[in-house]
Amino acid sequence: MTAKWIETITGPLDQKKQYRATRARLASLPEPYAATAEAIHRYVLMYSGITDGDTLVRMLADFADLWERSAIDQTPVDEVVGGDPVAFAEEFSDSYTAKQWIDKERARLVRAF
Repeated sequence: MTAKWIETITGPLDQKKQYRATRARLASLPEPYAATAEAIHRYVLMYSGITDGDTLVRMLADFADLWERSAIDQTPVDEVVGGDPVAFAEEFSDSYTAKQWIDKERARLVRAF
């Protein structure tokens, strides 16, 4: 019963476990993959604004898969990201469609008029 109440407030605990596992996967990458993945991960979370937990967890798991595969194959970071890390991060984020926090604000603005 307590877990259900907590999940009502914070969201599904299973998603939080999956998120933490994904973060651990990124942290365990060798350098320079770990530092690059961490920087892009932070940007992706800020840029995407995704509020749907399932989509967010899936996106971050795919992100970890990408970096793990790149590290295993020893693909240079520049080949993965290309010349523009911002464009890479935004294109990666944009490939996942879900409800975003800004959607709520747009609806609020429309209702105000």
